[in-house]
Amino acid sequence: MRDDSVTSAYRIAIVTLDAHAAGPAARVEEKLGREFPGLTLSVHAAAEWAKNDAALEAAKDAVRRADMVIANLLFIEEHIKAILPELEEARTRCDAFVGMVADGQVVRLTKMGDLDMAKPASRMAKLLKRLRGTAKPSGSSGEKQMKLLRRIPRILRFVPGKAQDVRAWFLAMQYWLAGSEDNVEAMVRFLISRYAHKKDWRGTPITDPIEYPLVGLYHPDLKGRITTDATTLPSLKKPVATVGLLMMRSYVLAKDCAHYDAVIRAFESKGIRCIPAFAGGLDGRPAIERDFQGQIDALVSLTGFSLVGGPAYNDSDAAVETLKDLDVPYIAAHPLEFQTLSQWARGSQGLGPVETTMLVALPEIDGATNPTVFAGRHGESTCQGCAHRCKAGVNARAMAPCPERIEALTDKAARLASLHRKKRAEKNVAIILYGFPPNAGAVGTAAYLSVFESLFNTLHEMKAQGYDVDPPKTVDQLRAAVLNGNAAQFGQDANVAAAVSANEIVSGTPWLDEIEAVWGAAPGTHQTDGRSVFILGQHFGRVFVGIQPVFGYEGDPMRLLFEKGFAPTHAFSAFYRWLREDFQADALLHFGMHGALEFMPGKQAGPGATCWPDRLIGN
Repeated sequence: MRDDSVTSAYRIAIVTLDAHAAGPAARVEEKLGREFPGLTLSVHAAAEWAKNDAALEAAKDAVRRADMVIANLLFIEEHIKAILPELEEARTRCDAFVGMVADGQVVRLTKMGDLDMAKPASRMAKLLKRLRGTAKPSGSSGEKQMKLLRRIPRILRFVPGKAQDVRAWFLAMQYWLAGSEDNVEAMVRFLISRYAHKKDWRGTPITDPIEYPLVGLYHPDLKGRITTDATTLPSLKKPVATVGLLMMRSYVLAKDCAHYDAVIRAFESKGIRCIPAFAGGLDGRPAIERDFQGQIDALVSLTGFSLVGGPAYNDSDAAVETLKDLDVPYIAAHPLEFQTLSQWARGSQGLGPVETTMLVALPEIDGATNPTVFAGRHGESTCQGCAHRCKAGVNARAMAPCPERIEALTDKAARLASLHRKKRAEKNVAIILYGFPPNAGAVGTAAYLSVFESLFNTLHEMKAQGYDVDPPKTVDQLRAAVLNGNAAQFGQDANVAAAVSANEIVSGTPWLDEIEAVWGAAPGTHQTDGRSVFILGQHFGRVFVGIQPVFGYEGDPMRLLFEKGFAPTHAFSAFYRWLREDFQADALLHFGMHGALEFMPGKQAGPGATCWPDRLIGN
C-alpha cells in the first residue's frame, strides 16, 4: 500500500526532448514544496542522453520511482527506445501517466483515471485526429489547432464520466504548450488535485491556463519582454540593415533566453535592427507572414530546426514556397541540444549524426545556408573552445550564448544583408577552380563535367545579368587566360594574379605558428619564389577566377585529411586571406570538381573558431 502520510515523498518525473523546462520546473518545485511537503519535480532531457550515460540512468531511475510521469516531445526513435521499457512499466502503477505532443507509442501510454489511450475510445480518436490537423499543414493550421485545444476543455467541462479525464489530458497539454513558470505550476497543481494518491492533496484549488500569443515578438528591453505590436520594439537610429530573428516560443515563455538576448545585442551593436519573432505549433510561417514580409534584409532562424515542422517532421515544399515569397538570405543557426558546449568544443566530430540531420541537413533542404552553432548548455565544465573560456552560471541547464560563434553568425548575416542590398555591378565574386591530382595538369577538370565550358557560360550569364565581368570570347581564350598568361615567366602552373609577401603572411596570419610547425618559416615552399606566395588565377572585371593551391605533401596529398594536428600550407592559407582581405570577395563559388577547403582539419559539422575551414573562409 502507498504511504499517504504528509511527509512521504511524492515524485513527478517529466521526460522531454530538451532541458528548457528545467528552469521553470526548478523554480516551481521550491514554491510548491512548501505547500505540498515531499513533492519533487524533475526534468529529464532526452537530448542529454547520447553523450551522458549518467543522465539516461537518472531519467530511468526517476521514472521507476515516480508517482506521476509526464512524457512529451519524444519523437526520435533512439530516444524512445532508450526509456520505453521504464515508461511502459510506470503507466501500470503511477497515479497518472500523461503522454502528449510525442510519438504515437508514447502518447498511447497515457493513463489518467478512466482514460486509457492504449484502448482509445472512438470519440477520443476523432478529437486527436482533428487536433493533429491535415497531412499538409498551412501557415494557419497551428493557430487553428491551438484554438481547438482551448475549446475542447470548455466543451467537456460539464460532460460527466470519462470525458473529465479526456478534458484533463487536453488541459495538461494546454498548460505545457504555454509552458511559462505560472503554467507549469498550475499544471502540477491540476494533476495532483485530480490524480495524486495523497487524499489531502485532492481538490487543490487550480487556475486555468494562462494564454500567451501564439505568434509574437520578443525583446529583452520590452516591459514584459513579449508584444504583438512591432512598433513597440526598440528602434535604432539609421540602421544599416534589418534582420528577422525566428525564435522558439517555448524558450521565450520559459524565460530561458540568454542565448537570444546575446544575438539581439550583437546585431544591434553592429547597427542592425532586429525583429525577433516567435510562432507556436513548430511552424515559423505565421511569424514570417505577419512580421517579416517586406520588412527584412535577411532571415536568421535561431530555432535549430526545419522551418515547418520543427523536430517532429519537415515540410520542405511549404518552407520553400514561403522563403521564395520572402526572397531574402536565409541563415540557420542552432543551439546545441544533444551535447554541452564543452563537449562540442573539445570533440573532433562536432555535431553527431542526429544533430547533423536535424540541425543542418533538414534546414538546408528548406533553403537555409551558413549553419552555425550559437549557443548551448555548459553542464559542469568550462568550455575551452575559444579565448572566452565560458563557465557555467548558477543554472548549468539554462541556455548560454557562445560569444565567439555569435560574433561569426552576426557578421555572416550582416554581410548577406549587405549583399542583398548591393547592386550586382558592385559585387566582387571569386570563382575557385581545383586540380587533383596536384601538379598533373588537372586544373579545371572533373568527372563528366566540361568545367571551362561551364565557367565560360556562367561568366557570360553573369554579364547578361548585370555583374561587372568581362569574359573572353571563346572557351579556349578563357582557359589560356587562366592557365597560361604569365605562368612561364614565374615558373608556375597558371597565371600569377598577385603575390603575398612573407612579411604580410607573418603579420596577417593569426595561426602562423601552427602552419610553421608543419611547413617551416613563411613563405614556405609551395607557389613561392622564396620571398612571396603567388596567387594563381585571372581577373575578369570584378570576377576573379582563382586556382586553389596544393594543400598537402606532393606524393601524399591526402595526408592532410587524416592526420590530426596538421595544417594547410602557407600558400593555401595566404590564398584565402588574399580573397578575404585584398580582393574582398562578397562571395566564393567553388566550381567544377569540389576543392579541399571543406576537408581541412577540424570538425566534420558544426565548426568552431579553431577549425581550419572556418579560419580560412571567414564569414
